[in-house]
Amino acid sequence: MTPLHRMQKRFLFPVAALAALLGVTIFLGVDEPCAQEATNQQAPRTESEQQIIDAYRRTNATVVYVTTKTVGVDFWGPVAQEGSGSGVIIDAERALVITNAHVVGKAQQVEVTLANGLSYAVKVIGLDPDIDLALLRIEKPPADLVAVQLGDSSSLEIGQRVLAIGNPFGYRRTLTTGIVSSLGRTIPTESGRTIADAIQTDAPINPGNSGGPLLDTAGRLVGLNTAIVSRSGESSGVGFAIPVNLVKRSVPDLMRFGRVLRPKIGVALEDTELGWPVVDYVLPGSPADKAGLSGVRRKVQMGTVVRTLIDVTQGDFILGVNGREVRTKDEVLEEISKTKEGESLELSVRRGTRASKVRKVTVKPELG
Repeated sequence: MTPLHRMQKRFLFPVAALAALLGVTIFLGVDEPCAQEATNQQAPRTESEQQIIDAYRRTNATVVYVTTKTVGVDFWGPVAQEGSGSGVIIDAERALVITNAHVVGKAQQVEVTLANGLSYAVKVIGLDPDIDLALLRIEKPPADLVAVQLGDSSSLEIGQRVLAIGNPFGYRRTLTTGIVSSLGRTIPTESGRTIADAIQTDAPINPGNSGGPLLDTAGRLVGLNTAIVSRSGESSGVGFAIPVNLVKRSVPDLMRFGRVLRPKIGVALEDTELGWPVVDYVLPGSPADKAGLSGVRRKVQMGTVVRTLIDVTQGDFILGVNGREVRTKDEVLEEISKTKEGESLELSVRRGTRASKVRKVTVKPELG
């Protein structure tokens, strides 16, 4: 018996006992026509309420319950581990589902349960850990799949009402509502990168909501719920979603390559207390190497041993990208990611910690 059931019994028993002690008869029905008629009347709905009801009716069947099974190892040997989250169907014809990369992780087995209660095996088509996105395909899907309509996250405004549907704590296709609290938030992902354009919402999001849709009141997908800020691990009214426009850009690459190809120049960057990111390491033969960038970390052959030396005086600090001043490595990576195929970018760099001359370096990123 659940605590909820126990609570209900404790509440009902004293009422019945009190009625018996007082000799009061409790009538379960009322014969008066006016009272009976009142119970059959539907409570009036505001235009806003009806809008939310209609949006839920149109979209709840597009939400799936994602379950995963992974075999781990502890002191006693193999241990089965289970996980769960949410997802949303974005293409009914091809049976494509999106969810968070952290929901499926490295699971050996992934299933989705549809609104009809039936479960289906899925194949992980691709992962984009940089924005915490996973693309799944339902194996042997039913013919009556329903896909969500994709919206435009660039048109969102702070204060706009949004809806979240997911499976918090396993309660399937639960609806919560709120507003867009802010736009352009920067949140970390498990890959070590950050999402620089996340949607912040106060719609209650709890464990199990990850990977579920954030919708506008027309029922269009505007974001994918991915993270919360909480001291308890439960909703505190500060949740974040991946903008659907980022999802749109990633899905074609996930379909074709199983990953997302992004512009890269072949450097590892580190933030510093000096206020500018420094090049930690340059990959040999990379665009950055060809452009003459230098990192603080270098491998040196000493006899038969290869050692790694760190020399801050030989590292390039990046002060700007394409004319924009940068202060962190994430800002540098964000600017690099905007480079279109075949385009070059201009870096403002300074060698070492001393006030050396700032120079301009042109680098042509490669997709990878």
